[in-house]
Amino acid sequence: MNPVATLFLAFAMSTDAFAAAIGKGAALHRPHWGEAIRTGLIFGVIEALTPLLGWLLGNAAAQHVSAWDHWIAFTLLFILGARAVINGLTAKEVEETKPATHSFWLLAVTGFATSIDALAVGAGLAFVDVNIYSTAAAIGLATMVMVTIGVMLGRVLGRVVGRRAEMAGGVVLIGIGSTILAEHLNIFG
Repeated sequence: MNPVATLFLAFAMSTDAFAAAIGKGAALHRPHWGEAIRTGLIFGVIEALTPLLGWLLGNAAAQHVSAWDHWIAFTLLFILGARAVINGLTAKEVEETKPATHSFWLLAVTGFATSIDALAVGAGLAFVDVNIYSTAAAIGLATMVMVTIGVMLGRVLGRVVGRRAEMAGGVVLIGIGSTILAEHLNIFG
């Protein structure tokens, strides 16, 4: 795989995480660059590890994972999105109810949910002449950058639209999960 194809693959793998990061940033009380970078690192490491794991599992695992990966992603993203929508609906004072940071585990679950497709991509790459380590590093780096930017973009959106931003972020997570499910079930043809 040439460097341009690797770059395109890396940014394509980071788009779900970017959308989720906007919601995560909007749900926080004025996130700073440190929190954005922390979130980016968590997502980036997870997004780099999943294609490596997929590559190690190879073609046999891809057949099994592809049968249910979309259901896992949909379920996790739906639960996280519904939680954000409910939090947005029940919040009374936006500035007082927003946390300063997200827990590691919440970010890790969200990062994993948005990187399940990278597991299948990694399995597919096991049968292509590719340096999986540099490809996984590129995917992780692209995700880290996109998520960091997404959190800070969410900060701006959070101030503009208040608690509706958290609800919108939840809807985005549900939408990402629904899109993953629809694509794998071939609903859109």
